[in-house]
Amino acid sequence: MERHGFVTALLDATGFFFKSTQDAFPDADEADWAAAAAVDPGVIGPDGSWRLDFRCFAVARPGGRWILVDAGVGPAEGPGADWCPVPGRLPAALAEAGIEPEDVEAVVLTHLHDDHVGWSLRAKGEPMFPAARYVVQRTETEALSRKDPVWDWVVEPLRAAGQLQEADGRVRLGEGLTLLPTPGHTPGHQAVLVTGPGRSDRPVLITGDALVHPVQLVAPATSYRYERDPVTARLSREALLAMAVERGAVLATAHLTRAFLDPADPSAPVP
Repeated sequence: MERHGFVTALLDATGFFFKSTQDAFPDADEADWAAAAAVDPGVIGPDGSWRLDFRCFAVARPGGRWILVDAGVGPAEGPGADWCPVPGRLPAALAEAGIEPEDVEAVVLTHLHDDHVGWSLRAKGEPMFPAARYVVQRTETEALSRKDPVWDWVVEPLRAAGQLQEADGRVRLGEGLTLLPTPGHTPGHQAVLVTGPGRSDRPVLITGDALVHPVQLVAPATSYRYERDPVTARLSREALLAMAVERGAVLATAHLTRAFLDPADPSAPVP
């Protein structure tokens, strides 16, 4: 299990994407692919396929409490079952990290794609984390179609339980944890900045899907076929990476096969 400071990476699943990398990232050239492979060779599958992890992150809080960022692919009957490698193993990963669902005080959903929200609810419609507020940008819920399976799996049940918190823009969730709007991949996508109390603590920037593949780290202008607004996504990604370098932050990634990377030297191990 990988950790950096107060942040623990929780691997929910690993699988292959349903499109080749060239189909998913049509703007990338040979130099971009070579640089991406040097950063994260684990994503390179056979015959141009894309191998990706599906990862959540747990942020330690005072008093043995936790904040979870994203909720993975979910159970076999979850909304991502038609393409995600379900069932995920987030419940087992939480147990291995010594985290009980009752100890999670908030679940930050970077966005409402099915591979990031699957374990929000149990199969019977009960919140997986009974004491948690689930925090998503209001822009994200307002843009979600009522016909999207995530609406009935996540949004409506959490509203009914009184556990859905819709944020507006940049929000501080508590000491050392800030939500950063990074629209483009979806209208209300958000990243999460985690800072420690000491000057020697490197910030951790949990990227969500602001970047989904190392080719977007080495060549941030590279668009992804499933970005809702590619131009806005590129601007968000470039701004996020620039902030990470400026602040000396470590990137915590959802889909790369390396959980933590240094944006200033992404090929090197994270100190």
